[in-house]
Amino acid sequence: MTQAQKASPVADLTPELAAYAPVCDAIALLFQPYAEVVLHDLSTETVVHLSNPFSKRELGEPSLLHEIDFKPSDVIIGPYEKVNWDGRRIKSVSAVLRAGSKGIGILCINVDVSHFHAVMQTLTALVAVPQSAEKPASLFKEDWHERINEYIQSWTRERGLSIAEMTRLQKQQLVADLAGDGAFGGRNAAAYISRILGLGRATVYNYLRKKDQA
Repeated sequence: MTQAQKASPVADLTPELAAYAPVCDAIALLFQPYAEVVLHDLSTETVVHLSNPFSKRELGEPSLLHEIDFKPSDVIIGPYEKVNWDGRRIKSVSAVLRAGSKGIGILCINVDVSHFHAVMQTLTALVAVPQSAEKPASLFKEDWHERINEYIQSWTRERGLSIAEMTRLQKQQLVADLAGDGAFGGRNAAAYISRILGLGRATVYNYLRKKDQA
């Protein structure tokens, strides 16, 4: 039996709560090693089942329900944040289990989110560009690729379009607008624009001729 499937002795559980033990084990196994599931008995206010324990909780210890502001009328409590014994951040949610209208237990799912916060911080640091940094003029002053990219993104965004969804007439208008702003001044600009729009180069030149004849 794996750690995520570790179960408390059946004798510690009432028949009603014993039915929830496999649910606890299944949740912990599915999200192993990030989820711990704790089952509390409301009649004794003690921990009666643990799956994948990482919070150093022990069977039989007090539930300390005041820590989650438990009220008998509750159904779902949370999600709420806790700090583990080793400083890791835990995201938790608790469900009140009932037999008829009577609350008999609480099933708490604790997820260790510290790993995900570390990944987010790493990704943020990787993609972040210092706000004070400016594009070097010597590098970008002749970069018509970027100017065309920005122009097309702005043009399509203003019209709520994507390049993949544009009609022939819309692409023709975009080519005309690009030409009107001097986008075809760069060497091989026509070939680059044709690739972006999924058009043949001859089609782009045909659109330009139609613009000149208009």
